[in-house]
Amino acid sequence: MSDDIQELAGVGVLVLDPAGPVIATEQDALDLIGAAFLGAQVVAVPASRLDARFFTLGNRFAGEVMQKFVNYRLRLAIIGDISAHLAESSALRALVHESNKGGHIWFLPDLDALDERLRSAA
Repeated sequence: MSDDIQELAGVGVLVLDPAGPVIATEQDALDLIGAAFLGAQVVAVPASRLDARFFTLGNRFAGEVMQKFVNYRLRLAIIGDISAHLAESSALRALVHESNKGGHIWFLPDLDALDERLRSAA
């Protein structure tokens, strides 16, 4: 599988291949945003593709990445099991909880959950 744009709930979603390169810099995030402009409104990133720093909020990497998506009016969906990270950080648990209440950044278990979220947001 490679990164490709799929349609979920009538919305173009750039679905990243879990086996692709790790997203470790702000430039990596900007590259995803650029790829999304080929027809996607949402970027679905497997949690395994995110550098571990993303889940350590003190270094601001997660905030910088998420802000880039908001600035470019793209939704970001982190897909997969992040329970180990959540168990280690109450701040991350709070971030995930608040993000999932909003309309721009979501932390979801799988693409089916993303499809459901997009259907309910329509």
